[in-house]
Amino acid sequence: MSSFKTIRYDVAAGIATITLNRPEQLNAFDQTMLEELCAALDLSDTDDAVKAVIVTGAGRAFCAGADLSTGSKTFDYEAGDGGVARDLAGQFTLRAYRSLKPIISAVNGAAVGVGITMQLAMDIRLASTSAKFGFVFTRRGIVPEGASSWFLPRLVGMSTALEWCMTGRIFGAEEAHRSGLVRSLHAPDELLPAARALATEIVENTSAVSVAVTRQMFWRMVAVDHPMKAHEFESRALYHRGKSADAREGIASFLEKRAASYPDRVTQNLPDFFDWRSEPPFV
Repeated sequence: MSSFKTIRYDVAAGIATITLNRPEQLNAFDQTMLEELCAALDLSDTDDAVKAVIVTGAGRAFCAGADLSTGSKTFDYEAGDGGVARDLAGQFTLRAYRSLKPIISAVNGAAVGVGITMQLAMDIRLASTSAKFGFVFTRRGIVPEGASSWFLPRLVGMSTALEWCMTGRIFGAEEAHRSGLVRSLHAPDELLPAARALATEIVENTSAVSVAVTRQMFWRMVAVDHPMKAHEFESRALYHRGKSADAREGIASFLEKRAASYPDRVTQNLPDFFDWRSEPPFV
């Protein structure tokens, strides 16, 4: 559909599939892949035909980490604004965090370093039984990135997050599943069909605008300091959505015992009480 060097982007049946596509390099992550992944999410956000996104890898790996072809200079970044360089993985996870479409990862093989931290801002992770994971940063003399110090403890708890990141060890799909990092495990040839079935359930049964608001509501409210803030946010969202054409269609279709056809569009009908694409400055 779109021309990229390091990824493939395809849309079918309401689902955008983003495939990391450097199989000879085990889908190693670099600046070009960062830019193309962000561009792909820009495409999905602005395409009302897309109601869910799947991210997977070509070949035998999901992503084996950063591209180390520059050797010891790999993480020796040039300073940017404020005398600090922004890490590449963090730029992607922050973009994924702002996504208006749900993101499902289908982990088909090794997901190490940025290969796993890039997934932490995705909503649901499915994995092949052959997948392996590793937050290997301390074994490379660096530290976790991708805003993983914010995301990972929220997904698996502080103790597990610290164990994985302090030891830097590789662990298997079963441990990832037990710890809640991944939602379910699948035989390799059943992984993508399972991801597509989950995405299809969203595509065929829900209001895209309501899903977009729900996704942002949960991610943004997870760290507020009192549930009153969540109550205020939810009340505003419910007030706006309750007056929408989607709400009328949702109730009518239920009462009439038929499939709903939601008319509202993410590009046009998001509630206006919140800046859904906002991001604080990097300082």
